[in-house]
Amino acid sequence: MNKDRLITLSLIILAAAASRLLPHPDNVAPIAAMALFAGAKFENKQLAFAIPAMAMLLSDAVIGFYSGMWITYMAFAAVVCIGFMLRSKQDVMHTALATVAGSVLFFLVTNFALWSSHGLYSHTLDGIMQSYTMALPFFRNSLLGDAFYSAILFGGFALAERRYSRLQAASA
Repeated sequence: MNKDRLITLSLIILAAAASRLLPHPDNVAPIAAMALFAGAKFENKQLAFAIPAMAMLLSDAVIGFYSGMWITYMAFAAVVCIGFMLRSKQDVMHTALATVAGSVLFFLVTNFALWSSHGLYSHTLDGIMQSYTMALPFFRNSLLGDAFYSAILFGGFALAERRYSRLQAASA
């Protein structure tokens, strides 16, 4: 990966993570969009995991650490993998589908962990269904946030690549 592209992608990820520090509606955050973007854009797979995870860890250090953080990071890593699958087809339709898939995956994983580790709902099929149902308003916000941030990240970087050819991937 060329140095200009690596620095630009890293700064974009840091800016997205820093936006978590600004006032925003519950669950309207760049987390899944950052993971998807990193998986799709960083040529080096280790950097696709490491740079956004470090950026998120820095913002978590300011926001505050919480129990169960590891599951958020695991879901985050899974969304990076969806970004890897997006690499060959980064048009609007595939990016939108990958954004929805990342949102759904993140929702299912994090809410399953909440259900399994807390006594808010019974540990039965009815209990998990009730847990997911009660979380739907948060999912709506997450989906809106992911769509917004994915559009900004992917769209903004596509414009930058057009304007500055040195930001294009080596294979482009």
